[in-house]
Order: sequence, then structure tokens, then C-alpha cells
Amino acid sequence: MKNKKRIFRWVKIIIILYSLGGIALYYLQEKILFRPTKLDADYSWQFSQPFTESNIAFDDKTNFNIVQFTVPDSLRKGIVLYFHGNRENIHHYAQFAENFTRNQYEVWMPDYPGYGKSSGELSEKILYEEALQVYKLARKKYAPSQIIIYGKSLGSGIAAELAAIRDCKRLILETPYYSIPSLINRFCGIYPLSLLIHYSLPVYEYLPKVTAPISLIHGNQDWTIPFSHAERLKNLLKPGDELIRIEGGAHNNLNEFPLFHQKLDSLLRN
Repeated sequence: MKNKKRIFRWVKIIIILYSLGGIALYYLQEKILFRPTKLDADYSWQFSQPFTESNIAFDDKTNFNIVQFTVPDSLRKGIVLYFHGNRENIHHYAQFAENFTRNQYEVWMPDYPGYGKSSGELSEKILYEEALQVYKLARKKYAPSQIIIYGKSLGSGIAAELAAIRDCKRLILETPYYSIPSLINRFCGIYPLSLLIHYSLPVYEYLPKVTAPISLIHGNQDWTIPFSHAERLKNLLKPGDELIRIEGGAHNNLNEFPLFHQKLDSLLRN
């Protein structure tokens, strides 16, 4: 009888802990996935290279703030729409703009709602809508053959979805994931993630719909988004697309590798 009571007590504890974990996952997932740094609407950006700033007022509560790193008109070959990762805001990613401007590409970096000077509520739908609005704004100046869509980490799903529904010169994904549920699964595989996770961002669904050339860049020592995600996505690529493996590269240091710059410069020269 004592053993049965002990077993029942442990089963009850396990059920309670499992339930609490599921509740936390459901309600706290935005805090896990998104790590924004908010700025006041009147904050003045300061960068070491030339830039302008634009805003897209989407509705009464939602404003998309975009920093546009410029190059002289006489040298400009096109534009890179850069969808950044889940950390901080444009300040954190501005350091990478030079990778494109030195190759004569203007770079537009939008902040997601709640990041930097952008306002509004985050959702998967609004992330896609923001990307589309940024693309439409770019089309006022550039032809699709001049537009490169670039997604870094979290931005991979946003960039892939945009490239699946709009024409562009090339899609480049840096440290992409297969989908958000597949990324979370390695930590929370005991839960029914399809019911709990509000965000899918299924890169694997979008890549087969992209007609433009696709390049995936991923480090084989990435423990945040394992290289296995890029390997799975490679199976979905069409002839001419490529997976660029950065030997020894982790999640946040690919910019330190000469091979990363060699490959990126080559893509931007073509």
C-alpha cells in the first residue's frame, strides 16, 4: 500500500510539473523567441556610415521603422532587404551593413514591432506583412532583378516567405532553421508543439516556392540553430542553389570567417 501511495505521489508530481512546463511554454514563448530592445520614437540613430530613415505607418498602433544604409547613386547596383535576428534592434546588426554597401548595394534594415523604434504587437502574420510592405517600398525604386532578400537567424523565415511570394534577384539565408517548432522540439519534444507554439515560420515550406537562386550559409558548430537544419533544407533546394558550410562557424561569428566574406562577395558580384 505504501509503495502504491509513493508511486501515485510521484505520478502526480510529474503531471503537475509537465503541466506547468506546458503552460510556461505557451505563455512565455514570445519572451524566449524575441529579445528586443525598445527605443523611444524620437530616438536619433547614430551610425558611422551614411544612412536615411523611413517609417511605414501600417495602422493606428503599428509603425515599421527602417534604417536605409546608402551608397552613391552612381555606384549603386541594387538593394538588400535585410531581415535580422531576434536580438536587440538595428543597432546590433548595423555592423553588417558594410558587407553589402562595399559591394555597391544599398541595405534596408527594418525593425520588427517592439524592436527599436517600431511599434505594434508581434505576430507571425505581422512579420510577413512588414516584409511585404518593405518590399513594396523598395519596388518604387528598384526592379526585382536588383533586389536581394537576406534573412539572418530569426529573419530566415520572414525572408523565405517574402521570396516565395515576390520576385527577387537572390535569396540568402544566414544560419536558417527548418521551422520554429522543429527548433524548439529538441528542448521541448515531450509537448504537443503544434498546439502550443504560436509561431511556425516554416522555411521548409517556402523554399520550394522560391524561383530565385537560393544560398544558405551556416556554421557547422552552431549550437543555437544546429547545422542539421541547413542540411535538411538543402534537400529542398533546386539545381543551382547551394549550402555554404563554414567550418568551425558558430551562430553569431560567421562574419569573422574569410570564407563567409569570400562567398558573400562572390554572390553580390554576380
